[in-house]
Amino acid sequence: MSALAYVESRFDAILDDLIAFARIPSVSTDPAYAGGIRDGAEWLAARLRRAGLANAAVRPTKGHPVVTASWLARPGAPTILVYGHYDVQPPDPAERWITPAFEPTIRDDRLYARGVSDDKGPMLIPVMVAEAFLQAEGRLPVNVKFLIEGEEELGSAHLEDFVAANADEFAADFVLSADGAMWRADLPTVMVASRGICTVEFTVQGAAKDLHSGRHGGSAPNPLHAIARLAASLHHDSGQVAVAGFYDGMVPFSNVQRVAIGTVPFDETAYLAEIGAPGPGGEAGYSLLERNWIRPTLELNGLWGGYNGPGSKTVIPSVAHGKISCRLVPGQDPRAVQQAIKAHLEAHCPASFTVEVALPDHVALPYAIPDDHRGLVLAEQVLTDILGRAPLRVRMGATIPIGEIFSRVLGLDTVFFSFSTVDEDYHAPNEFFRLSSLKNGLRAWVDYWQRLGAAAR
Repeated sequence: MSALAYVESRFDAILDDLIAFARIPSVSTDPAYAGGIRDGAEWLAARLRRAGLANAAVRPTKGHPVVTASWLARPGAPTILVYGHYDVQPPDPAERWITPAFEPTIRDDRLYARGVSDDKGPMLIPVMVAEAFLQAEGRLPVNVKFLIEGEEELGSAHLEDFVAANADEFAADFVLSADGAMWRADLPTVMVASRGICTVEFTVQGAAKDLHSGRHGGSAPNPLHAIARLAASLHHDSGQVAVAGFYDGMVPFSNVQRVAIGTVPFDETAYLAEIGAPGPGGEAGYSLLERNWIRPTLELNGLWGGYNGPGSKTVIPSVAHGKISCRLVPGQDPRAVQQAIKAHLEAHCPASFTVEVALPDHVALPYAIPDDHRGLVLAEQVLTDILGRAPLRVRMGATIPIGEIFSRVLGLDTVFFSFSTVDEDYHAPNEFFRLSSLKNGLRAWVDYWQRLGAAAR
């Protein structure tokens, strides 16, 4: 039996494994789910051992653990470092799920569960492909090292330290990532770049306590008014970021790159209808794809304060809060951007208020793979054969920190080879993973490893 025949004959068992994996609430961002993180790591290590990788281990970091394993019995063959993550986003808001987030449910060729697309479904694929080769053929076509973290949804906060401390262990020819996403379900794509990120949190203080809006209205400072003015000050009317220094160091994109983006089939009207928006947001003078792929952004993620319950409560709140995230492009320094925003908020805080600004350690630089990388070219060849048409090269507006970390710390480029798609509602209620994508992913990873090993002979 071949490895391909093995995964095809055992698809139902593989799906059962994915259901079991997705049932584990391995949420990394909420300490209340610490047990789920532990269970997720242990389940994954056990599954790797069952696949035939006896050295699979749960490894501690200063945060959530990393799961590692390897098979290195093919002298002279390429060595790839397979990356993925077992942690998931919180399920909130729970009431908007059709079926509970951690009770995986199949509907219409889709498996619904939190984390099933990002990243448990795509990440389980290489584990099962390793098992297929070892069980059906006795060995892998290439040498493989697995590095699966539990903090991707935290910005891979401790991954860099772990990789740097074990750099020799993770030496490889390149990284093949099970994380990432295809752009559209009906259009094969390979992701070649992602934006960086930084975040900022701020609190505006008025009076020392909440006050009655009749007794104190018109005389006491209202921090909700102040935070609204602060929020409005962050952008010009054109949508351009108004923070001094925000664009410092940014490497301009060439007209050639903009022309290439313009050739990507994209219906802006259909996109706006899909997300239910009456019109576009962002920066004037750029197409929607340019705004999402090659321009930096500053987004307000939350503004709150005062009373938000049913009915009315006539109160002037003492504090108001805000959260910001920025997506960054080559040349921008996340720490410098954080400092620029901090300076802007402090300088523009209205009189009669104080503002406290926190700069979380949630930062990552942007990443792009060289156009001629052999792993990228091979991915395109495999996808062409599996999906029946040549994939487009696309950029990601989101952030996957590992590309830049592996490049800087290990000197390795990362090929993103995920079979999730951006419409699968990851990070939102009713996240799902297509069963057809699971099947295609299994076939593609088998083919990829076979071709990579054959090319070295």
